[in-house]
Amino acid sequence: MTFKVDENLPAEIVTDLRSAGHGADTVTDEGLSGTSDADLMARVQAEGRTLLTMDKGIGDIRAYRPGRYAGIVLFRPPSTGRGATLAFVRQYLPALLAADLRGHLWVVTDAGIRVR
Repeated sequence: MTFKVDENLPAEIVTDLRSAGHGADTVTDEGLSGTSDADLMARVQAEGRTLLTMDKGIGDIRAYRPGRYAGIVLFRPPSTGRGATLAFVRQYLPALLAADLRGHLWVVTDAGIRVR
């Protein structure tokens, strides 16, 4: 799988994904910081990448229909500090990497993972 990691997530996630054998880049490394959600999602779609984000707006399935994308993963950690966010993502990353993410919105909360 190939991933695009949004600017609101710690960049170390890219290292974790690459170590697991996946392609990954950050929005920041690609010069897309501050890009509108619509432009970012058009890029994600064109590249066939799964987006990892904390942006609730991207979780709007009316605006970004999951079936059009290689996968959208919306992380909703209970606390938003950098270290807590990284630990939260790392807790759920193995389960996500074992799943077929294509065509779905995956919402990850402290209660578990929901698929839409």
